[in-house]
Amino acid sequence: MINDLANEPADLNVPELRARAVAAARGDQPFDLLITGGRLVDMVTGRIRAADIGVVGPLIASVHAPASRTDTARTIDAEGRFLSPGLIDTHMHIESSMVTPAIYTEAVLPRGVTTIVWDPHELGNVHGLEGVRWAIDASRQLPIRVIPLAPSCVPSAPGLELAGADFDGTDMAEMLAWPEIGGIAEVMTMREVINGDPRASAIVNAGLHSGKTICGHARNLEGADLNAFMSAGITSDHELTSGADLLAKLSAGLTIELRGSHDHLMPQFVEAINELGFLPQTVTLCTDDVFPDELHDDGGLDDVMRRLVRYGLKPEWALRAATLNGAMRLGRNDLGLIAAGRRADIVLFEDLESFKARLVITNGTLAAEAGRIVGATAEIDPELLRDSIKLTPLGEDDFRVPATGSRIRLATIDRPRFTQWGTMEAEVADGFVVPPAGTTMLAVAHRHGKADSRPRIGFLTSWGEWRGAFCTTVSHDSHNLTVFGGNVRDMTIAANAVISAGGGLAVARDGRIEALLPLPLSGLVSDAPLEETANAFRAIREAIDAIVDWSPPYLVFKACFGATLACNAGPHQTDRGIADVATGRVLETPVLGAV
Repeated sequence: MINDLANEPADLNVPELRARAVAAARGDQPFDLLITGGRLVDMVTGRIRAADIGVVGPLIASVHAPASRTDTARTIDAEGRFLSPGLIDTHMHIESSMVTPAIYTEAVLPRGVTTIVWDPHELGNVHGLEGVRWAIDASRQLPIRVIPLAPSCVPSAPGLELAGADFDGTDMAEMLAWPEIGGIAEVMTMREVINGDPRASAIVNAGLHSGKTICGHARNLEGADLNAFMSAGITSDHELTSGADLLAKLSAGLTIELRGSHDHLMPQFVEAINELGFLPQTVTLCTDDVFPDELHDDGGLDDVMRRLVRYGLKPEWALRAATLNGAMRLGRNDLGLIAAGRRADIVLFEDLESFKARLVITNGTLAAEAGRIVGATAEIDPELLRDSIKLTPLGEDDFRVPATGSRIRLATIDRPRFTQWGTMEAEVADGFVVPPAGTTMLAVAHRHGKADSRPRIGFLTSWGEWRGAFCTTVSHDSHNLTVFGGNVRDMTIAANAVISAGGGLAVARDGRIEALLPLPLSGLVSDAPLEETANAFRAIREAIDAIVDWSPPYLVFKACFGATLACNAGPHQTDRGIADVATGRVLETPVLGAV
């Protein structure tokens, strides 16, 4: 199957196709496919009823009483299983799973996900417009429906960091003119939008001019700030921080992309929705980021639904959020509902607890069965994505902070995730800062070849005692080389292992590499099979667990990948220094002066 990205949903409106469907619905000609013996989960009423489904080409032509029709070219016996529309993931990043689009599709399509809204933000940050175009081209080859969005924040914090590209309003207008692009991906430059910054305004206004959807990233916004953000034309959010935040964002009128990537918050979300007593039509579901071991072991959006139901949400509500509500958000009247005249994206689930998909149909064609895709999934040439690490090997002194005198005052970055400024005193020895006890070093080196690549160093507090180092080129959102560590020897070894691999993840301890996951495509993705990538990532988890003691829910392994997300409130280390989006302040060095 080749996705006709630019022609959907008009592809269903061919007169000959509609005429055949009408005739089949009347009973004047047979169906191409008849699904019998199933229990239909009605996304409108929430009821479950016995029904048979007749399909003509990619169209559902009839939903009718069981055993009332037998005239068909092919029959599928659902054997009492639950019939659902295909699942719609309303916000996600394939690159976060560290696999190619084809491998990602092989993982999620057999689980019932038939539509994904892909923000190729990571490819855009590394490769610019060529990376986004590559994402579109790769999507054409897949048996899953991909709606690509135009990355809005490349980089995510202009002036505070450097990525591999820089998208302004002109670039945004160009991408939005591509017919395959469904809208603007999450706008993360919250403060710039609120303050009317010309660059951010030009990007959002390009979306308004195009008439396409503008998605948001509204972390911690409330009151006047939230109203200003929405007034610019932004209509969704997935950055929820609590059940109360969910209700506030719903009340404000935002579409919610309820994500599964922060599991500790999901019980609060379920409690808040259950207290409402109904599922708002503006609640959709998304995965956002799924690591490769989680994708391999648990799946994608099906896993989000399983957990929501386990935490107490009605299965019918979870399904509606993942189908009809998602389709309404996308303005796709052909999706999200099993009804005559709609697109034949249909999933047969074993039950409404495990959501194990037995069979998946896309566009009226059998796409997956018994957990496997039917037929081969085509890959496209990834040559564009190679050789993206523009760094030479680093030395130990690159991870030391120069200073004069004998004792100085340091600026520190306090707390994971919800960061704040701090200060402390430190000794100086041999012209370099001696890392104070209780701090973790964080180094970020520009790796895109656009500026000098000398690592900028910061000191983190409340990040535990590190007995080694972790290096990654998956570092949201500019994806520069990022190294966490307790000593410069291990930091240097981990960094050079990643540079030599062409990007990826590495853990070093006691002067040796404990685990390495090469990601030679964009420094983000492997073209190895999912199981191989998942096992290597699992080994990274195990190795890093041995060098730092985590303290959930904030001091966790996942926090390492977002520690440089400079668009969020508070100080963050970037390739330019310690940056604060609220003030526009950038400290190239953490040394504030002599004591």
